[in-house]
Amino acid sequence: MKLSDMDLNGFARELAGDSPAPGGGSVAALAGGLAAALCAMVSRLTLGREKYKDADDDMEAVRQKADAASARLLALVDEDAAAYNKVSAAFRMPKGTDEEKAARSDAIQEATKAAASTPLDTLRTTADLCDLCRLAVEKGNPNCITDAGVAAQLIRAAAKGAAYNVQINLSSIKDAVFLEHLAKQTDEILNRTLKETAELEEWVERKLP
Repeated sequence: MKLSDMDLNGFARELAGDSPAPGGGSVAALAGGLAAALCAMVSRLTLGREKYKDADDDMEAVRQKADAASARLLALVDEDAAAYNKVSAAFRMPKGTDEEKAARSDAIQEATKAAASTPLDTLRTTADLCDLCRLAVEKGNPNCITDAGVAAQLIRAAAKGAAYNVQINLSSIKDAVFLEHLAKQTDEILNRTLKETAELEEWVERKLP
């Protein structure tokens, strides 16, 4: 069964087990998926209400993009666990001969690149939620302001967690060009996301009673 198809109790039990996957990378993707779902919820609780009709176009855009982002991030819950498992499998490859050692080394490098690229995908997808969350805060049903605020906090947690899971793999990657590209992208996207979520937090708190 896919992790994303488990119920909450089942996923929590799987997460609490003695296997390293699913782990923090999957949880970061889940946090992002929940943030997107909250943005979609705010849009649906705004759409079709006469009082907020001027926001309909923006809320429809939020609904469509947030639904798509949530689906993608929930898929990344499983992809992150699978990426880690491929690294583990590569380390278990035989290394009795020079040929086996070379094949094992190549497999470890490819699997590690994938294990770093997957949380970068989580980070990138989560970062795109900032614009949706901003619209939810600015134009969404004001009764949902705390829901949008929780979405902002989850975006921050997901982005930071995803970045951690990119960074932990960087020291094992030998391809200098690939390494530099991943590190630069991660820093840029994370810094921008942290800045935007801090602004969202301030905005939400100003709107609270």
